[in-house]
Amino acid sequence: MTAKTFAQKAIERASGISGLAPGQIVDAFPDLYMSHTASWRCIRTLQKMGVERLYDVNRIAMVMDHISPAMTAKTAADQALCRDFARTMGVRHFFDVDSGIAHVVLMEHGLIRPGHLVIGTDSHSTIYGALGAFGTGVGFSEITAAWVTGKLWVKVPESVRITIDGALGAGVYAKDLMLKLIGDLGADGLTYCSVEFCGSCVDAMTVSERMTLCNLAMEAGAKNAFVAPDETTQRYLDEAGVPRGEIEVLLPDEDAAYRDAIRVDAAVLSPQIALPHTVDNVVDVGAVTGTKIDQVFIGSCANAKYDDLLIAAEVLRGHRIAPSTRLIVTPASAQIMARAATAGILATLIDAGAMITNPGCGACAGNGGAMADGEATLSTANRNFQGRMGSYDARIYLASPATAAASAIRGVITDPRDIGVGVPA
Repeated sequence: MTAKTFAQKAIERASGISGLAPGQIVDAFPDLYMSHTASWRCIRTLQKMGVERLYDVNRIAMVMDHISPAMTAKTAADQALCRDFARTMGVRHFFDVDSGIAHVVLMEHGLIRPGHLVIGTDSHSTIYGALGAFGTGVGFSEITAAWVTGKLWVKVPESVRITIDGALGAGVYAKDLMLKLIGDLGADGLTYCSVEFCGSCVDAMTVSERMTLCNLAMEAGAKNAFVAPDETTQRYLDEAGVPRGEIEVLLPDEDAAYRDAIRVDAAVLSPQIALPHTVDNVVDVGAVTGTKIDQVFIGSCANAKYDDLLIAAEVLRGHRIAPSTRLIVTPASAQIMARAATAGILATLIDAGAMITNPGCGACAGNGGAMADGEATLSTANRNFQGRMGSYDARIYLASPATAAASAIRGVITDPRDIGVGVPA
C-alpha cells in the first residue's frame, strides 16, 4: 500500500473512495458546512430554486459574526432572514450576533473534530486543522449546494511538511513564526497545498497557538493546514464536550510523499511585522521601529483568543497607551470575553486605555475601527490589504499581540523586547 498524507486520508474518508492521489477530483461529503453573516445569500438562492428539503440540517452551522450587531436596516433584515430560516428548518447550530467569530465559536462548542472535513464561507477555515480536521474555505454557491446535496467536489491537494523545532524566544510568538514563513514563502508559496505542521515547537504549543499557525497558512495560499492531535488536543476537546468515543484521529504515514519539506529553527526568530499592503511583505520589527501609528487593533480569529488577550494585558499592565493612539480590543468569542473579564484581563486593558468591543470579527471585517486618510493601524489580524480598514490612503501593519501592545504604549512601532516583555506563563 502507498503511504498517505493527512489530506489523502481525510478526503478518502469523506468521499468513501480509497487509493486517492494528489490531483484527483472526487465528490466528498463534508461533516460540517459553516456559513457566516452572509448566509442570507444561500437562503435566497434556495428560495429562488424552490428547494424545501435539506440534506442534513445537523451539518449546517450559521454564525452571525462579520457584522455584529447589525449596522444598517439591510443587515438587520438579512440577519432576521437567517434567524427565521434556522427556526423553520431546524438548524440547531445557529449562533447569533452575541457569539463571536465563527471559527473560534465552532471549536469551543465541540463542532470541529479530528479527521472531519469542514467547509466554510471564509478563507481562514484552514484554522480547523489546529484540532486535526481538514478545514477549507469555499464560496456561498458551494455551501448552498452542500446544504441540498450533502456533497462537494474536492481536488486532493499536494502536501507540504513544515517542521518547526526549538523554543520561541522572549517576545516572539506563533504570529511572528507565521509572518516569517509567509514572508519567506510568498503569498502563493503554498497554493492549494495541504500544510502539515510538526516538530518540537509545535508539540509544545497550545491549541490557541496552533490555531494561529493554521489560520495564517491560508495567507501563503494553503488549501488546508494540519497539526496532529495529541494530549493537548484531547484536553481541548474534553473541555468542548466532545465524547472521546466519537473522535477519529487521522495521522499521516511516516513515509508519505510530500511536495516539499521545510525546516524552521524557532530559537533564532525575532518579532516580525508585515508592512502595507500585503501579508508577505514581512521584515523584522527592528527594521521599522519608531514608525508612527494612530491605532492598534487586537482582534480577529488569528489573535483574539484568551492567551492573546493575556499577552497584551501583561505588556500593558502598569502602562497607559500613548495619547495620540487608539487601542481597540475585540475578543474572539463571548466565552473568551467572559473568561477575560473574570480573570481581570479586561480591567487591565481598560485601565491602559483600551476600548473593548463586543465579540466578533470587528475591525478585521471592516466593522468599526476605520481609518482616515494618511493614518496607520498596527493590527493582530491576518490581512492588511489596502482599504480593508477605511481609507485607501491608510496603512495596515500586522504583528503579534505583544508587539501591538508595546506599540500602543509608545505610539510608534516597538519591539516588545524593548520594554522588557518576556513569555507570559
